[in-house]
Amino acid sequence: MKLRLPGGIRTSLTVALLLIVGGALGAAYLMVVPSLERRLVDDRLDELQRDGIEVASAYAASDFSQPLSLDGFVARAAFVYNARTVVYQVFGPSPLSLRPLADSASSGRPVTDDSVAVDTARTTEIARGRVRRGGRPYGEVAVPLLPSGNVLLLSASIEDQLATVRVVKRRLLYATGVALLIAAILGSAAAAVHAQRIRRLERAANRIAEGRFDQPVVDDGEDELGELAAAFDRMRVQLAQLDTARKEFVANASHELRTPLFSLGGFLELMSDEELDDETRAGFLATTREQVERLTRLSADLLDLSRIDAGRLHVEREDVVLADVARALADELQPIAEASGHALALDTATDAWALADEERVIQIGRALVANAIAHTPPGTHVVVRTEGADGWAVLRVRDDGPGVPDEHAERIFDRFYRVEGPQASGSGLGLAIARELAEHMGGTVELARVDGWTTFTLTLPAVAAAPEPVPVS
Repeated sequence: MKLRLPGGIRTSLTVALLLIVGGALGAAYLMVVPSLERRLVDDRLDELQRDGIEVASAYAASDFSQPLSLDGFVARAAFVYNARTVVYQVFGPSPLSLRPLADSASSGRPVTDDSVAVDTARTTEIARGRVRRGGRPYGEVAVPLLPSGNVLLLSASIEDQLATVRVVKRRLLYATGVALLIAAILGSAAAAVHAQRIRRLERAANRIAEGRFDQPVVDDGEDELGELAAAFDRMRVQLAQLDTARKEFVANASHELRTPLFSLGGFLELMSDEELDDETRAGFLATTREQVERLTRLSADLLDLSRIDAGRLHVEREDVVLADVARALADELQPIAEASGHALALDTATDAWALADEERVIQIGRALVANAIAHTPPGTHVVVRTEGADGWAVLRVRDDGPGVPDEHAERIFDRFYRVEGPQASGSGLGLAIARELAEHMGGTVELARVDGWTTFTLTLPAVAAAPEPVPVS
């Protein structure tokens, strides 16, 4: 079960912004405060170290034959350098111990065995550090007093430095609180705006899911949500087109099926009349046979379309001689061309070898030639031409008929699209299937009008090395 924050994305964005701001300020706190404290304390210790070296030099040049003179020396050093001054005598080395010889804070508690002074006594080098006495922080510097072997200690409170750090801490905490409050307000407002835009996209997606494509998906933002809205709107347009195409497909398919079925029903009813003579009955049978063939072609076309849409259309890859395809088309369609008053001619090249499915190439060529015969007036010349060029094998079907009007040229390959006119016929699927089949074989089918000729061109990948033509004996 997924955990969902109350308030949805608005709360999530606000919390995320607060975490970012809080994390950034926390990182700044960790980088600034310890560094500032360390720098201030180090500056005070550097100052004490310089003072300690000066005091040690003065000690080496002084004569302390009388104990009072040493007490006066440390008292003057404490006054001048504003630091408690102690001179230790070292006993040891094992165990190492220190005894104060003179201490500027005579009224205070004596400092014995100070850790910083012990380090200097052990190493005979300057030592420095931080200690706490009586609950208060001090910075200390110990300097060796040579050649006597004694140790000089300067100790000063670092409360002022730490107080400065505490002020910075408080101000950073106040700034953090204010920044988090501002971030919460601005983050909530910005999240509310984005949440509103997302809810609009959600409503738009629900409309599209319900099949309502009339309202565009609009978002004026130039960010990712705006790009998502634009993608949604493109999807809406494409789904609307697909929905329209589906409805048109169902309506057209129903019409194309209903017409021959209605015709068949009528002829069967007429043929049931026993008073029909043999000639009339034979005519009815011929017409009925034509309608059955029309239904057969339509069902085959619809089956091909369903296979194409489902991605289950299988095409072979074999060497196809386009000249043989052109001759097969002429043998099949020459009687139809002559019956309709068309002149069908061939212009073939022996080097046009395609890598394709021969049965599908014949199907495409049949659709192109039948289209030229069906949609041009009697007396039109139809030429089937094959050629090879630049790695492609080409089959062209040309006619000198009136041509396809410009307003229909763009849609001539759409499913069920037919150009209305005296020669209009068919289901409107032949050219659509022809283009789909060509694309599945890696080729194209295109329409062009040049020098008074309407040309449908099938272009297919050529065989890498076309075999030598076999001479006909």
